Amino acid sequence: MWIIASVIFCIVMVSCLTLPPSFGKTKPFLDDSGNVLSGSISEKIFIDINGDPLGMFIMAKDENKPVILFLSGGPGIPGFFLEQKYPTGLANEFVVCFLEYRGTSISYNSNTSADTMTTEQYISDVIGVTDYLRERFGQDKIYLMAHSFGTYIGIQTAAQNPELYHAYISLAQIVNQVQSEKMAYSYMRDQYRAAGNEKMVKKFEDYPIFTSDQAYERYFTSSFRDTAMHDLGVGTARDMRSVITGIFLPTLGCTVYTPMERINIWRGKAFASSTAVVKEIKHFNAFEHVPSLDIPTYFFAGAHDYTCLYSLQKEYYVQIQAPLKGFYTFENSAHSPLFEQPDKAIGLLMQDILNGTNSLSEQI
Repeated sequence: MWIIASVIFCIVMVSCLTLPPSFGKTKPFLDDSGNVLSGSISEKIFIDINGDPLGMFIMAKDENKPVILFLSGGPGIPGFFLEQKYPTGLANEFVVCFLEYRGTSISYNSNTSADTMTTEQYISDVIGVTDYLRERFGQDKIYLMAHSFGTYIGIQTAAQNPELYHAYISLAQIVNQVQSEKMAYSYMRDQYRAAGNEKMVKKFEDYPIFTSDQAYERYFTSSFRDTAMHDLGVGTARDMRSVITGIFLPTLGCTVYTPMERINIWRGKAFASSTAVVKEIKHFNAFEHVPSLDIPTYFFAGAHDYTCLYSLQKEYYVQIQAPLKGFYTFENSAHSPLFEQPDKAIGLLMQDILNGTNSLSEQI
């Protein structure tokens, strides 16, 4: 009997460590006396947008600060989770809204129709959230910041609705993902070949992505792609060497989400992966679709980013037309410059972007 009890105890302990119980509450901002900081916001809310409740986190030490709407990557890996893992301090200087897209994370609902998971719907959702934030905080315009997949939605939203935003801030801009993937594939294969790792070279050769669209699709959706990128330090973050230990397990332990919400992060990611909005991104070419923006435009790019190739981001930046633009290389970052080098990012936001200048931009 004691053996059975011990096994049950071990199972319970492992379950609690992997998926610790919580009510999914955010922590308030406190003053030096331990009281809730006056004028601060720390909330997880659901707002009806286009007929569906969309979840979001709104964080600020001062509700009178400028507002940033943050569009995360994935779709499905929440930006607020990354904020918990790699604190940026954004909420010290801004009112930050982390939107969790329809059909994903806390906005996941098993009744969500795949037919609503389109680029047009996502853009419409962003506009709806933008209007909510503008009205709630009494600001005619807000800032739009987007990361990875979010840049696909964000740059099109900014192009279609420039009157809503002070500026567009890109973190790892998607430019031409097919070209990016093929260039990254060649780079990684050559890195393993130079290191004498014939086992990994052989695995790359098992995905002959240049031979057909089917071979490319098989590679793009494979776990091997992520494994190689993170092993070489050119994936989500320079120091993140595994999606399992860097994202999957940490999301399961992130207690600002309830246990079911943490499970829904991965249910939503799987659901979104086969919907139109993800399929459409594969054919997006920013050079053709968004040749210009009518608002100040800023690019934060990780020098080691091979998820959205750094060199393509720079090439697109040179060509895009905007009334003001700035490009900033994060030398020690891969795909997540804001989270990998937050002090530099916040400094640029405060010194250039809030002042509507590009004095710190690289001259390209």
